[in-house]
Amino acid sequence: MSELTYASYLKVDELLELQQLRSEPAEHDEMLFIIIHQTYELWFKQLLHETRFLMDRMDNNDVARSFHVLKRILKIMKTLVGQVDVLETMTPLEFDSFRHRLDASSGFQSYQFRAFEFMLGYKRPEPLKFQPEGSFGRQLLEATMAAPSVWQVFLNLINRQGYDVPESALQRPVTEATDADTDVQKVLIDIYRHDHQLSELCELLVDLDEGLQEWRYRHVKMVQRTIGAKMGSGGSSGAAYLQKTLFKPVFPDLWDIRSEL
Repeated sequence: MSELTYASYLKVDELLELQQLRSEPAEHDEMLFIIIHQTYELWFKQLLHETRFLMDRMDNNDVARSFHVLKRILKIMKTLVGQVDVLETMTPLEFDSFRHRLDASSGFQSYQFRAFEFMLGYKRPEPLKFQPEGSFGRQLLEATMAAPSVWQVFLNLINRQGYDVPESALQRPVTEATDADTDVQKVLIDIYRHDHQLSELCELLVDLDEGLQEWRYRHVKMVQRTIGAKMGSGGSSGAAYLQKTLFKPVFPDLWDIRSEL
C-alpha cells in the first residue's frame, strides 16, 4: 500500500486533469473561466453540506452550534462574491473568443446552486426542467424540493422553544416556496423583544439572506459587464433574467418586521 501524500489524499493529479479547454487553438481566458466555475461548484457542494448540518443542529435544538455553522456559511458566501472580482478581469472580447464553444451549457443548469436555493425555501418547479430525467442533478433537486427548508426547520425550532407558531405555518407543504406570513411575524417580533439568543439566530439568517442577494447583484453586474444585453448561453435571457431575482428575500418575514421593531 503506497504512502499517503498531499497529492494522493486530495486527488490533485485527477483534479488538474478536469480543466479541458474546448477552444482550438486554446484561448488563454478559457482556463480562468473553467477554474472559476469549477471552484464555484466545489463551494456550492460545501454550502449544501453545511446547510444540511445547520438543519440537523436546529432539529436537535442546538442553537449555539447553529450560530457557528451559519457563520461559516456566511464566510463561504463572501468568498463566492469575492471570486466575481477575478472573473471580471476577463474583458467582453476575451470571453467572446471562446463563448461559442459553450454550446447550450449555462449557469442556469447549476443544480447544486438551485438545490441551495431550494434548501433556503426558494422552491419552484422550473429549475428541474434543466436536468434530464433520472440524472443526479434531477434527483438532487427532487429530493430537496420534497424536504423541509431551513425556514421550516427554524419555525419548528422556535415552536419547540415555547413560541406559538401558527399551525398553518408548521403544516405548510414542503414543496411550496416560503411566503410572508403576518401571524409568523407576530411571533418573530415577540422573539426580538424578549429572547436575545433566538433573535441573534434570526439576525444570522438575515445576514444569510443579504449575502445571497449580494451574490445575485454581483452576478448580474458581472454578466452585464461581460455580455451586456446579449442572450445568455443555453437560451436564457442573460442579465434580464437575473435582474428579476434581485432583492427577492428567501426569509421575507424577517425583513417585513423591521418597521415594527
